[in-house]
Amino acid sequence: MPIKLENVGIAVRDLEATIAFFTDLGLTVLGRDTVSGEWSDTAVGLTGNHARIAMLQTPDGHGRLELFEHIHPEPIATEPTQPHEIGMHRVAFSVDDLDAALEVAARHGCYPLGGVARYQDVYALTYVRGPSGIIVMLAEELQEGAPDQV
Repeated sequence: MPIKLENVGIAVRDLEATIAFFTDLGLTVLGRDTVSGEWSDTAVGLTGNHARIAMLQTPDGHGRLELFEHIHPEPIATEPTQPHEIGMHRVAFSVDDLDAALEVAARHGCYPLGGVARYQDVYALTYVRGPSGIIVMLAEELQEGAPDQV
């Protein structure tokens, strides 16, 4: 059975602020919608599900994020995920210029959790705490022929 990753869905506190963060990093908005009704209740497993959503895509066309801000039921705030917790961990992006990406993140009040690290002189990378506490890994390839995945 063939399988491919369609998107990663992330619930956010402020849809517009999160869209601004990711579009400033280079993603584009493919579409926006408000979802509700029986089909949405059934698919998501929440009675009365009502959310504003946006689908974003990476410039290469391969990666997509679906961001959603719940209107109903009332969103439940949780503590931001820590790098060592089990469960959904982070979203990772390759960037051409890590310093420029960190400047963009800083304009949104998002800073590295630690610092910028080097992985075997292949990548410079860092985790930043993005909008709604999302952990975002940014990695710049330092040499040609680096592995396709970080």
